[in-house]
Amino acid sequence: MYLKSAGLDTRGQTRVSTRRRKRALGHSGLSPWAGLAAWCLFWAAPALAQVAILQIRVIEGEGAVHLPGSRSTRPITVEITEETGKPVPGAAVSFHLPEDGPGGAFVNGLRTEVVITDARGRASLHGLLANRIPGRFQIRILASKEQARAGTVSFQYVAEPRGGVTAASASPAGRRKWIVVAAAVAGGAVAGFVATRGGAQRVRRR
Repeated sequence: MYLKSAGLDTRGQTRVSTRRRKRALGHSGLSPWAGLAAWCLFWAAPALAQVAILQIRVIEGEGAVHLPGSRSTRPITVEITEETGKPVPGAAVSFHLPEDGPGGAFVNGLRTEVVITDARGRASLHGLLANRIPGRFQIRILASKEQARAGTVSFQYVAEPRGGVTAASASPAGRRKWIVVAAAVAGGAVAGFVATRGGAQRVRRR
């Protein structure tokens, strides 16, 4: 009787310990290897979903010429794609104007603006207000999505002022110079004519 009861107790303890091991391993009818593979996929999924490499390209507004003190009506548009050429929506694109020299400000009154790409991976910036300093400048453009980054520059121009003070003041000076030269030539001609006429008169008197 003692042995039988001892044997029953041993089998009962064996069954209990097996159930505990199954619970510890998360056993639900699958092998431990299947559970391990599921955990690996769970942790690897976010990394696989991240964008590895970004590509950025200016597709509109490159080389635009802005009138001094005017607000541009032509947007600057960039396209963000993956390495395979697939558009990247939801990427943050920041535009940066130079701190001094030719340039200007964006609609927000600052030299930096951020736009989010649409479903086609495109971001457009409108309403650049050019300053009155003529010359070439560049807009630095940076794109980011998760851990991926990309950058480029877009060259822009502020045109020379039309009918500026320099041109207006130079023109009358030029005209005065030519008038003085013409007067000198005319004076010389008149003096020569008078001298020639006076000489002729002296010859006649003789």
